[in-house]
Order: sequence, then C-alpha cells, then structure tokens
Amino acid sequence: MDTRFEIHQSLRALEFSSGRAVLKFLGCLLAAWAAAFWPEHAGLADAGRWSLAIVVLGAGLWITEAIPAFAVALLIIGLQILILGRPGGVLLGADDLQGWEMFVKPWASPPMWLFFGGLVLARAAERTGMDRHLAQRVMRWSGGRAQVLLPALMGLAFVLSMFMSNTATTALMLVMLRPALASLPLDSPVPRSMLLGLAVAANLGGMSTLIGSPPNAIAAGLLERDTPVDFLRWSLLALPPALLLFGIAWLLLMRPVRRSPATLPMEMPVAMAQGVPVRRWQRLATLAILVLTVVLWISGSWHGIPTAVVSFVPIVALSMTGVIGRDEIKSIEWDVLILLAGGLSLGVGIEASGLAEWLARSVHSTAMPPWLAALVLAWLAALVSNLMSNTAAANILLPVTLIIAHAMQQGAAAFVIPVALACSAAMALPISTPPNALIYASGRIRGVDYLPVGLTMFLLGPPLAVAWVWLMR
Repeated sequence: MDTRFEIHQSLRALEFSSGRAVLKFLGCLLAAWAAAFWPEHAGLADAGRWSLAIVVLGAGLWITEAIPAFAVALLIIGLQILILGRPGGVLLGADDLQGWEMFVKPWASPPMWLFFGGLVLARAAERTGMDRHLAQRVMRWSGGRAQVLLPALMGLAFVLSMFMSNTATTALMLVMLRPALASLPLDSPVPRSMLLGLAVAANLGGMSTLIGSPPNAIAAGLLERDTPVDFLRWSLLALPPALLLFGIAWLLLMRPVRRSPATLPMEMPVAMAQGVPVRRWQRLATLAILVLTVVLWISGSWHGIPTAVVSFVPIVALSMTGVIGRDEIKSIEWDVLILLAGGLSLGVGIEASGLAEWLARSVHSTAMPPWLAALVLAWLAALVSNLMSNTAAANILLPVTLIIAHAMQQGAAAFVIPVALACSAAMALPISTPPNALIYASGRIRGVDYLPVGLTMFLLGPPLAVAWVWLMR
C-alpha cells in the first residue's frame, strides 16, 4: 500500500508540473512565432526571422522556467543546427555540409575552459577544506561581535566569490552562521543584516573576476574577436564599482546592527571543524597551485600566456596530484557550462543569420547618445536579472548589446562589460540570484527585507559600472 500511494503521489505531481510546463512551452512557442513572422520586418531575410524566433523562444523559456535553464541552452543549439545549419536550408548552401559546426564550436572556446578552470579550483578548495578553514579563522577573529563580524563576513564572501561559485560561497557561510544566528531572537535585526550582507557580498564578488560569475565569461567570449579582455583588465574595470557598491551595502546593513548590538556564540559545527580528510601535501599543493594560477592570471599582460591557457594549470595539476578525482569532476556544475555554451552559440546564430546586421541598422537610426544607450541597456539587464537567472539574462542581452555597440561605432567593451556587471547587480528579490534564494530558505528573511539594499544596488550599480568603464576605456 505504501508503494502504491507513493506511485500515485508521484504521478499526480508529474501530471501537474508537466501540464503546466507544456502550456508555458506552447505559449513561448506562439510568442516566438508571432514576434518573428507576424510583423513585416522589412529587410530581414528568412534566416534572420528564424534566428529571431529562436531568440524569443529561448528568452521566454528562460523567463517562465518551463524547462530547466540548461535544457533551454541545449534546445537553442539544437534548433540552430536543425534550422540554420541544415545544408540547403535558409542559411547554408546545399554543398555546405560542415556549416552546422559553427553552432557547437563555442563549447571548446577559451571562455569555456577559463570558467571550467575556475570550477576545478573551487572544487579543490572545497575538498581540501581551505574554504572552511578560512571561514573558521574569520569567525574566531571577530570574537562574535556583530559589528566586527558583519564586515568580516561580507569581506570573506566577497573574496571567495571572486574565485569560486557565489552559490557555494553562500552555502558555506550559512553552515558557519546558522548555529550562531539561532541563538538570537526572531525579531533581532542582526540576523537579517548578516544574511543580507552575505548574499550581497557574494553577488558583488562575482562581478570582480572573469571566473566569478557566468555573465562575465559570456561577455569575454563575445569580446574575443573585437577587444579581448584578459583577467587583469576585467578586474581593473569591474573591481572598483564592485567595491564601491560593497561599501554602500555595508553602510546600509550596519545601521540596524549598531542600533542593536549583539554577541554571537562561536560554536563551530562538527562537520566544519573536521573538514574533508586529505593528505597534508595535497592541501599544500592546492594552495600553491591556487596562488600560481591567480598570479599567472593577473600577470597575463607581462608573460603573454592567454588567460584561458592558464586555466589548464589547475585543471592538469590538480588532476595529476589526485586532489580532483572522479567524484569531484562529476560534481562540477556542468549545467552552468552548458548555459555558457548556449549563450555563445546564440550569439553566433544572431550574427550568421543577418539578424545582427538588421538590428544594427535599426538601432543606428535612433538619435540616442552612446553613453545613454549603454546605461539603458545596463538598467534593462539589471531589471531582467531580478526576474530570472542572471546567466540567462546575459545570454539574451549581451549578443544584442554587442550589435548595438557596433552600430554606434563605439568600443564593444564599453557596452558589453557594463551590461554583464549589471546582471550581477540584480538582488532585489528572493529569486534574483542563488545566494538570495539560499538566505531566504533560512527562514529569517522576508521578501520585503531585500528591497532597501536590493533597490539601491539596482539603481546605483548600472550607472557606476557604465561611468567607470567609460572612464577607463
């Protein structure tokens, strides 16, 4: 009877979720057809219309979450191969049998290997316990004083998110904080400030490096042919606005902590204190490889080794030393890499189909100043990223942004980089980013609690990013 009941419940859940997903999918399909084939779109060829339909379909599916985000990316690649990459179809000649390969080449592009190297480093730090050891040191150094712990906690989350997943960073810090926050009253403002500070710092830290957030890697991939951006150049453009936003968020979150001073107990969870059993030489090797990789990334303009090539240092060395094994490779966020590949492939389709040129002509006819266009696009990216995955938002908006930059005859980086940074400035809702969702699951945060700091980041993030990048270009 138990088995029959479980099967019945599973089938009911499947029927409900599948039915709703099918309706969403059909709605997105109808919207894509209407957007691409209903208006006249003078001057747009059939290939461009089909490409526009694929873009609208992908955007709709990412927004409605009718299917998983990585599945949308695979669908986009598949549709581009089927429709645009078919010999004798709307794009390729009948004798062009290899043209479809343009849509899968992004999977082996430098940004993919760069982000893969970052994921490998993050897994190594997690397995050897380096991240937990650092978190322990910060907790003990603060002595449990909320006014000291808040900036220390935010600073650690910011730094860790520069080199590892901001989701993993937030999850780690939550493990550390939960026992301490549980001792405080439910109406205390300290837990809210701590949790919000953790999420905001993790989001902002991801802005600062090429491997910190998927939108950064997507932007770097799109800029590869125009104005390649190395690790150091990205940090010079992204770190100052991220640090300024970090300071503003800290000031906002510190006010309730000052009004309600509290001391948090420093009881560490047993799992964290024990860490993951690894050999001492492996821990030292991981630290040495991490330092070497970061140094090579930062000094790329001096030694001339491409940033993506440097990523093979941790990939190869950590695998050979046994720090990264079969289980660690299996646990890497492959869905994020598929999302990156889908976004880069979408950009290839937009350009090859003629949709890019058509959009460029349309944008060129407007009289909007270039800096204002960059600001509007950045605010649009922040708005859309508040409502959906910032990776999906970057996949949709960054290829279009590159087209607009070309149409206005401006440097592509001056448009693409601020829009990518604005995707990480979206944190006004619980669903905006994975760190926001994680702290919401703690039960100590209400939806309205996100608004003060979240709206501040939304309003100030895009103009700060645009102003700094345009000043430094």
